[in-house]
Amino acid sequence: MEIYYIIVGILIVLAIVDLIVGVSNDAINFLSSALGSKVFSFRTIMIVASLGVLFGAIFSSGMMEVARKGIFHPQMFTFHEIIIIFTAVMLTDIILLDTFNRLGLPTSTTVSIVFELLGAAVAVSVWKIYHSPDYQIGQLGQFINSSRALFIIGGILFSIVLAFTIAAIVQYISRLVFTFQYDVYRRNVAVSIFGGIAIAAISYFIVLKGLKGTPFYDDIKEYIHGHTRQIILYSFVAGTLFSYVINKFLHYNVFKIIILLGTFSLALAFAGNDLVNFIGVPIAAFNSLQILIREGGNPHEMLMTALSGKVPTPTLFLILAGTIMVVTLWTSKKAMKVAETALNLSAQGATDEKFESNLVARSIVRSAIGLNKVIETIIPENVRQWIDSRFQIPEKNKKSKKINKNAAEFDVVRASVNLVVAAILISIGTSYHLPLSTTYVTFMAAMGSSLADRAWGRESAVYRIAGVISVIAGWFVTAMVAFTVAGLFATVLYLWGLWTAFVILGLAALLMYRNHLHFRKEKEEEQSEVLTITYVLTDDTRMLLEKTFDRLLVLLRELQDDYEKIFTGLANYDIVPLRQANDEIVKFFKQANKLREQLYYLLQNIDENQMKIGTNYIKLINRIQDAIQSIHYISKAAKDYVDNNHRPLTKDQIEDLRIISEKFTEYIRLVQDAIESKDFDKLKKFYKTSSELDNIIDAAIMRQIQRVRNNEVDSKNSAFFMSVLNESRDLVDSFRRIIKLSIKLNKPIRKALEKASQAEEQASGQDEKAQ
Repeated sequence: MEIYYIIVGILIVLAIVDLIVGVSNDAINFLSSALGSKVFSFRTIMIVASLGVLFGAIFSSGMMEVARKGIFHPQMFTFHEIIIIFTAVMLTDIILLDTFNRLGLPTSTTVSIVFELLGAAVAVSVWKIYHSPDYQIGQLGQFINSSRALFIIGGILFSIVLAFTIAAIVQYISRLVFTFQYDVYRRNVAVSIFGGIAIAAISYFIVLKGLKGTPFYDDIKEYIHGHTRQIILYSFVAGTLFSYVINKFLHYNVFKIIILLGTFSLALAFAGNDLVNFIGVPIAAFNSLQILIREGGNPHEMLMTALSGKVPTPTLFLILAGTIMVVTLWTSKKAMKVAETALNLSAQGATDEKFESNLVARSIVRSAIGLNKVIETIIPENVRQWIDSRFQIPEKNKKSKKINKNAAEFDVVRASVNLVVAAILISIGTSYHLPLSTTYVTFMAAMGSSLADRAWGRESAVYRIAGVISVIAGWFVTAMVAFTVAGLFATVLYLWGLWTAFVILGLAALLMYRNHLHFRKEKEEEQSEVLTITYVLTDDTRMLLEKTFDRLLVLLRELQDDYEKIFTGLANYDIVPLRQANDEIVKFFKQANKLREQLYYLLQNIDENQMKIGTNYIKLINRIQDAIQSIHYISKAAKDYVDNNHRPLTKDQIEDLRIISEKFTEYIRLVQDAIESKDFDKLKKFYKTSSELDNIIDAAIMRQIQRVRNNEVDSKNSAFFMSVLNESRDLVDSFRRIIKLSIKLNKPIRKALEKASQAEEQASGQDEKAQ
């Protein structure tokens, strides 16, 4: 009996862990619109969301019956079997959600818990039928609440299409009405009507979700359902009048109120609707243990028929759960990473695209372009011009996230549409007792509105669609993995006993720890990017160039170390240093490609007086890219050569590379000294070393040609060694050009320093006169 106390205790602890990883994933549901619009400070948004989460948890409708009887029939299982199901579900859930958090992909906790319960229940049912002469496999439907499970799954899938479509339509109409150049204080009628609709929808949503878990809900339920139209109508009228007064007389942006109300309502819905996903199973296990103790039955024989009835959830549990959710909301870094994925996919301007294009995305974009051409032939020219004018973005609003990290991903109109559409759809789902996935609804609403708002332009559409496909594919993977893993864990627990839960728990803890280390490593790499532009060309030219030279110094040190690793790997025929060098250089290569895109947005802000500096700056960045490309080719060729087990280099070839590597190290150090000291006038030694290195490489090429003529090496060896020598020559030439451009760019720094010193001297002179 003691094992059951321990297991239930572990499940309660896992509920806390599940709350933490679950909130990290689901925070995007209610934070994305407010964070993306940037109309409130982060602190204000978090306070409003925290209040919504707390109220939602306390007044939670709970939907706790989903865990107890929504997926399977508890009366068909003994206490022991129920505990096996619940243990398998919780172990699967924390592993699955933590993995998705680490990847930064939003997934549905509703889908995960439904399919985990289904997988574990099916596995236990199959084994029970196998070991019992009283049942046949055809009776599996008696154990599983298949009609309810299919109803839930069908509703979730339908909500994906519905949320995307409705959000796209509503956003398109809203943009035609308001445009990107709206003045909320002049368009009183339109803003007031929109505010009335939004406030009515959100208010009804709050009432429906908030009151459902209260003790007096049963007393007013009939009245609410019988007077739904009147309640919505009165709410619309009151909301419209309120919006008009606020907008017309108080001159306060109504969209801001909608965003705050929407954030609060979705946070409330999240806590009320999704709390079961985190604590429903442990509470059901706790309730089962209470029933067993109260009735004093045999754990292996007592059927859990009592779980089919209403079992109240202790208020203390709900308060503690709400508190943990709020604390996690404020402290979780993974929550912000998941939020970044949705915000990047829905951003109006250009962002750093996180997803690569794929065949499906390219096909969809190509088809959409073809369909658009057909539609253009149908719609009259003047109508198309009018529509295009409504979607014209003012120049002042075209600040790119690549340059201005504080720029909003989208405006308040789209943020409001996202919140209102999500609130309406979840309200409808709640009224039909359908636990819709808040993740799916909010995410697809955001994607639909961004498509309608022309946020997916020709430059970004293929990447955005690839991202959406990846996220949706991840949802289906969630369902399959949740079902399979929960079933596997349940099988292990059923066949080998509950003590195996400790082994699985240890593996889960190890996996979560590895995910944590991987996540921390990713964050450190993001923060330590050498090649990135987070500043703009302004009047402070000195700051721009000094930061560039500082990052260039770091890059030079890294490339020097990598070149030495390549030589060591080839000399010792060791794949390990070659892989290390290649991984590091690939990281720089990706940063260089991203830097090329950043330059475009950087140059949009260039001042007319700085055109010459801007030209030389572009040349400098291009030469840095050339250098990285050359060493990237060397590292990849070297890794592939050794990895494919080709013949090792000869002693003469290794000696040639040793001489080149040592001279290259000396060469790089001279480049570093010149840039670090910014004394580009004393470069005689640098040019001498550069010339010597060219001669050394030429001599090595001549010796390699002689080896080929003497049949000392095969074709693979010759092609590889020649490519290394030629790319090394290009690498030297790139650094030579980098120094020349650095000399040209150093003049503005020198002039700025001279002006600063003169200003200081004048200021000190004036102080002396005053004294």
